[in-house]
Amino acid sequence: MLQPEKFYNWLITENVDFFTGVPDSLLKDICAFITDNTPKKNHIIAANEGNAVALAAGYHLATKKIPLVYMQNSGLGNAVNPLLSLTDKQVYNIPLLLMIGWRGEPGVKDEPQHISQGELTPAMLGLLKIPYCILSDNEKEAFSQVKNAIKEINSGNAVYAFVVRKNTFEKYSIKTKIQTEYKLLREEAINHIIKKIPRDTIIVSTTGKTSRELFECRKTLKQPHHFDFLTVGSMGHSSQIALSIALNKPDKKIICLDGDGALLMHMGALALIGTMTPTNFIHIIINNGAHESVGGQPTVGFNIDIPAIAKANNYKFSIRVSTIEELDAAFNSVSENKCPALIEIRVKTGSRDDLGRPDIKPEENKIKFMKNLES
Repeated sequence: MLQPEKFYNWLITENVDFFTGVPDSLLKDICAFITDNTPKKNHIIAANEGNAVALAAGYHLATKKIPLVYMQNSGLGNAVNPLLSLTDKQVYNIPLLLMIGWRGEPGVKDEPQHISQGELTPAMLGLLKIPYCILSDNEKEAFSQVKNAIKEINSGNAVYAFVVRKNTFEKYSIKTKIQTEYKLLREEAINHIIKKIPRDTIIVSTTGKTSRELFECRKTLKQPHHFDFLTVGSMGHSSQIALSIALNKPDKKIICLDGDGALLMHMGALALIGTMTPTNFIHIIINNGAHESVGGQPTVGFNIDIPAIAKANNYKFSIRVSTIEELDAAFNSVSENKCPALIEIRVKTGSRDDLGRPDIKPEENKIKFMKNLES
């Protein structure tokens, strides 16, 4: 396995000193080291992977240096447009080093949402005409790969990629931890919401631990799962799934359980929700200021005024809460003439060590959810 510090220093030696991207669980150790050891202006955790490519392009234009963009392989979808229409050598030919976590690698057990992406990752890089190598976990080989990657980029290939397998990097615990005074945990908030809302309320939950905790809460309370659509992948899109359901099922009450990282990834969704004005839609942002599901890297969620942004996008009601009492008061204030409504719940990071995963397949979830919507 590679020591994050050594890999980082190899990059610095090659004058690669700007880092941006969206965190991934396979890259969490090297990303944690980058967070702890890079000046703030030279490490930007981007809203989405396309933004990261653009940030990297701007850095090169200003400095002439090679930037590094990290992402999970699912993020390639967000990055395709700027990779082909901005950095490509037939357009601006902007040099770029990619570091891509290989979720769903064939032969390696992973979650359903990563299987197809994992199978297609090498082919996608081929179609994008991006030369790549699978980063070795052997120090000597990896050092040579870094040298070769920089040589490839300097020889005229605008973009080169490292594909990173599980357990390539040694463990490194982030020291730059988010300090807050918030007492509530995300799972506690979800559990209370389930108990508070009418039993037949429809919930669409965002990817990561939010959906996992929703599933576990239902299980603990011995409640059925068919009221919930668990968005296990497609980060940042759960609110649009919920919006479309709300518009087509106006007699149902719809709640979207969203996260700060997901909201930031595709914030334009707020404008559509506010414009379509669904009177049965409550948008709940559980904000812990972190990409907790993939290593705890910070977001800018605590630095922005989410309720004010919602109001600017024509939400009828928006509020920030951080306690159960405030959450109850917010729910009591929401009525049909105040929807779409947004409730931001600020919580601390943390989850149970024994947090499970849904034991039903995504397609089974879909079928039961749709049958429930028909009733």
